[in-house]
Amino acid sequence: MKILVTGSNGQVGHCLLQQLSAKEWTVKALAREQLDISDSTAVDKIVKEFAPDIIINAAAYTAVDKAETDAEAAFRINRDGPQNLAKAAHAINAVILHISTDYVFAGDASEAYQESAETAPQGVYGKSKLEGEVAVAQANPKHIILRTAWVFCEHGNNFVKTMIRLGAQRDALGIVADQVGGPTYAQDIAAALIKIAEQYNQQKDIPWGIYHFSGAPHVSWYEFARYIFNEVKRADLYEKPIPDIKPIATADYPTPAKRPANSRLDCKKIQDAFGINPSDWRVALKNIQDYAS
Repeated sequence: MKILVTGSNGQVGHCLLQQLSAKEWTVKALAREQLDISDSTAVDKIVKEFAPDIIINAAAYTAVDKAETDAEAAFRINRDGPQNLAKAAHAINAVILHISTDYVFAGDASEAYQESAETAPQGVYGKSKLEGEVAVAQANPKHIILRTAWVFCEHGNNFVKTMIRLGAQRDALGIVADQVGGPTYAQDIAAALIKIAEQYNQQKDIPWGIYHFSGAPHVSWYEFARYIFNEVKRADLYEKPIPDIKPIATADYPTPAKRPANSRLDCKKIQDAFGINPSDWRVALKNIQDYAS
């Protein structure tokens, strides 16, 4: 089987390449510098030449705050790019696996969001990702759209690495306590995508559509930070005491883009369809020293 991975220099892309290296599949991995997915001509050329069975799109514009003043770039990468990939895949009867986000929802629900819940993105980033979902679904019926949230791993920039860096510099940190979600280990996202690819390879037909995959248990950013620093202390990463972690409200930390208060995703559908369980972020933090480099 031939796999084309776009956005290979991002968190999930990086993890995909690590895990796919153990497979006997032919993999072509392209970073942003090698393929601008918003360039339909370039996408068509690559897809026709390589002729993948599956395209895994891990490319995305993820600068949530910057998107508010850079909407053109956000929509180009998050909507037009996935559409180009989905169209090119459909033209050669290939599958597209595409990553989306909890930001497609308003974030004000009292329960975890199911795939069928009403979408109502509150900012440019969420709107661009939602339009990307729609574009992919319309361009290629053989699609899996995987919504996830609060992504972290040892590679790239993320909340865990930011906490470790700031904690080494400061004696106290104020962390938002009224936003709740499921931190998701990028290695587990990669593993979920590969499991779906394996099932397609075996059966040539799978239940297409939108799925949620994120971490458990659900916590606030404040609770997540406290857990991170407990692991930092256990691993004796600092020569100083860990910082005092203080809970703050979203209103105390204003940002250009509105953050969802509720980023919890219901992951029962993907469990039932593919046997994929939620990511246990606590396990992923046991090697906390690997995030400090």
